[in-house]
Amino acid sequence: MEATVAERGQITLPKAVRDALGLTKGSVLKVELEGSRIVLRKSVDDAISRVRGKFALDSEAAKDTPSE
Repeated sequence: MEATVAERGQITLPKAVRDALGLTKGSVLKVELEGSRIVLRKSVDDAISRVRGKFALDSEAAKDTPSE
């Protein structure tokens, strides 16, 4: 796969890569240099916050549900 660097230094990650990693708008990637390689890593903090947010919403909905 290839990506071309645009005028402002931006690249578009191929859709197959975004889909495989579950990357969506606002996903945070860590950028590292390893010799002459650029390494992009999905931020663990980003993944954890997304899961935490999902459960926070679920728990809020549970509070609104009357208990028997």
